Amino acid sequence: MHDLASKPPFDPSIAVSPDNPCPFLRGLVGEGFVDGGTVPLGTLSQTIANASGETGLKKAFARIQVRGVALIANGLGHIFKSIFSGAQLDALRGGPLDKLGAGSRILGVDGKVDEGELARFASFGRNYQDPNGGGSEPGLNASEIGVFMGDNLKRAGSAARWYYPLLMKFEWPILLKIVGKGEGEDRYLSVADVRTLCNERQFPARINQRLVSQPVLSTCQRVVRGALKLAALLVALGLVLLVAVAEFPNQVRAMLPQKGILVNLLPPPLPTVPETKAAFWLEQNWSLKDRHWFHHASQGTATFPVPYEWFMALEQPRLHLFSRPGMMKDSAYLERFGFIPSPQSIQTDTTTLRRYGYANVYETTQVPDWSTRWTPAENVDGLPVGFARMTGVTDPATGRQEQDKIGLTCAACHTGQIHYQGIDVRFDGGPAMTDLKKLELSTGLSIAYTLYVPFRFQRFADRVLGPDASKTDRDALKQKLGAIGGFLIDWAKTQQKTIEGKKTWNGRQQQDTEEGFGRLDALNRIGNQVFSQDLALSGLKGFEKNLHAEDAPVSYPPIWTVPWFKFAQYDASIEQPLIRNAGEALGVTALLNLSDAYPEDRLWRSSVHINTLGWIEDMLRGPDPFKTAEPKFGGLLSPKWPSQILGDAWRIDKDKAERGRKIYAEMCSGCHLPAVDTPAFWSSGHWEPSGDSKVLNAVTIPLKEINTDPEQSLVLSNRIVDMPGFLKVNTADLQKWWQCDVSTASSPTEMVYALGLMTVVDLVARKWMDDEKTPEAERAKLWNLARKNCLNPVGGARYRARPLNGIWATAPYLHNGSVPSLYWLLKPASERPQTFCMGRRDYDPVTVGFAVGTDERCKTGETQFSAGSEKDPVQGNSVLGHSFERKEGEPKRDGVIGRVLKDDNERYDLIEYLKTL
Repeated sequence: MHDLASKPPFDPSIAVSPDNPCPFLRGLVGEGFVDGGTVPLGTLSQTIANASGETGLKKAFARIQVRGVALIANGLGHIFKSIFSGAQLDALRGGPLDKLGAGSRILGVDGKVDEGELARFASFGRNYQDPNGGGSEPGLNASEIGVFMGDNLKRAGSAARWYYPLLMKFEWPILLKIVGKGEGEDRYLSVADVRTLCNERQFPARINQRLVSQPVLSTCQRVVRGALKLAALLVALGLVLLVAVAEFPNQVRAMLPQKGILVNLLPPPLPTVPETKAAFWLEQNWSLKDRHWFHHASQGTATFPVPYEWFMALEQPRLHLFSRPGMMKDSAYLERFGFIPSPQSIQTDTTTLRRYGYANVYETTQVPDWSTRWTPAENVDGLPVGFARMTGVTDPATGRQEQDKIGLTCAACHTGQIHYQGIDVRFDGGPAMTDLKKLELSTGLSIAYTLYVPFRFQRFADRVLGPDASKTDRDALKQKLGAIGGFLIDWAKTQQKTIEGKKTWNGRQQQDTEEGFGRLDALNRIGNQVFSQDLALSGLKGFEKNLHAEDAPVSYPPIWTVPWFKFAQYDASIEQPLIRNAGEALGVTALLNLSDAYPEDRLWRSSVHINTLGWIEDMLRGPDPFKTAEPKFGGLLSPKWPSQILGDAWRIDKDKAERGRKIYAEMCSGCHLPAVDTPAFWSSGHWEPSGDSKVLNAVTIPLKEINTDPEQSLVLSNRIVDMPGFLKVNTADLQKWWQCDVSTASSPTEMVYALGLMTVVDLVARKWMDDEKTPEAERAKLWNLARKNCLNPVGGARYRARPLNGIWATAPYLHNGSVPSLYWLLKPASERPQTFCMGRRDYDPVTVGFAVGTDERCKTGETQFSAGSEKDPVQGNSVLGHSFERKEGEPKRDGVIGRVLKDDNERYDLIEYLKTL
């Protein structure tokens, strides 16, 4: 630090770079107070604060101001360099502080003074009385300086940038504050002082006095001050980070590496639910009571890792500075994951029913109820469609009574909704638009926040135990919750580590493919649950080797009329309805005992509600269509195109539809069969005997021929799983139980996934019937014995072509949800969009699906479907196959199923007919 004795006299030979265009900084360099090159931010801010003459907190604030300006002085690209090295005073030209001709222009690019511009500066002011007794002199006060700067911007015209006015607040006004004379409104900047500063790089004597009179700090004082600065910086950074995480979590998450611990500490972004003006449930041959029962009947699952009451007490995983976060159970929050709101009860007023979309059903004649014969389903907490409370829970291993559980039921994945200009149209049996991965992550994070964020566990315990609970009970509760949280974290690490060491069927490194809104890799998830996590939960180690990446996501398939299909899955794999449904329940986390630590007769005991699964199948199936005068489906019917609800844009053009009917007969009916309301459908040779009725053995097409994404069709046959020997999973039992002509496992512990799953689920179902002492006649009804638990005898990877009733309500298309609309499905495969966004977005009644723009950017929280590139395709996300592109005279080739349509008019004619199915 300078003192009066050591202060050198003004020496115009001190070089100042012309790339330093700031008169005040040039003065500091010219007077020798700072170096002319790189100056540490602390030195620069302290020197200028000294020059200001301020003391105390005002001086500290001045240092902060200067440091902030100096930090950006060389441009955004140099911020980190400025933090560690300091501001580069010889490189300010061209940076944010250099207004490139929009400033005063007193100093030229060569660093020399333009006397004409100095005179122009003086012309904006007037004469002021020098408070130091020097008579009057020309100068500018704050108001006049403001006019001067405004005229500079006006003169610059289009060359002026949007941030120049902001920068000007840190230029002449600060010079006025430091070098000016007088007080208050009479404080002015002397033109003579400005001339001296610009020409001679010299400050008035009073400024020099301020600078050189500052006391020199001792070494100890400098260390203490440095430590305090560092502590203050850390506190400030902590506060900034806290505010950023609390108020801008999505933006902070996007800035973090998308793999690793840090990104998983913040909740996944969720889309905003658009305002709903009205909602309508379409009529599908179910009564109001049946619909609500299907939405909330438990199938015996504990999808969420905590008891029901604990889930009701969890808070949303978001930090709040001045308020408490909302609850996980809040319907408005769960709707952001894609779920559909549902009333607490249907025994309520008409206004409430209208709000939830039941108005159109409520006001029409109801079909007879099915569900009143069965165990009632409740929704007293107003959870969305698909959430169910499992009561009367018994641990299948110990036999102990457990707390009620909360799980997802069929409706969570098989209830659809489209949104159009503020109106929600809802229908049962359609593909959901949920994102279960985000729900899993958010639930796990909510548990972690409850354990580690201050005050959260206290509130959680108050809700679960009551405010008067003892410390002992609270500690026990925290220990149980901590054990759940620890298991979730350890399992996530185990799964990631295992997958990183495995290859896919085509030799690529395994990695999860983002499922996103409207898709789920159900087959791999079921395998991971049953053959790995259930074994771990039963205390068996080493079976994490059975884990597989979730890399075969599919669009949730529609389930209307499915009970009458011989094969329900996309890959036509499992015929037996109870095996299909019980396998799904196990995959959605039913409790299952696979432990040898308990009596052998408890093996295969589970929480799956086999009877409820039978009831659901009955509701979906309805009466035998062949036992009526004219064959027709009963049970759950496909939804009709909602033109009566949504107005002119949805009206069907009968002429176009008639032209489209002919195109359908030519190009589509060979695989998808004629429309279900025509005699040709019911007389099709694809109906085959099944007991005293028939089932539809729909067309299945070999993978090579259809050439759509192969992943889902290969999961069951390519994946191999191990089972502990004591469980005695003998796939040859399928031959004994069902007279299947199937190959058996090569060893008693290693087996193909398909055979292993079919055998395990069969054992679980048989155990339930044995424990319940189910009579033979009731067993036969539950099993529907004509439908065998056998592999598809056709063999080989293939996909099923289902009838297209209700096809309009099943976007996006193809089994993996890779095509956003029917319009794009009818284009050649090479022209289909490679990326598009999914979440809450308006349905397009023209293209029938989701309108996709060129290079569209996903809104916050939406998920992007991406096929990847030709060199690096995303596993499971191919948009190829099922293509209409064969030209006249061309030979048939794989992946091409029809001729190229002549033009968009022909496409839209076919689309118009598909709306009517």
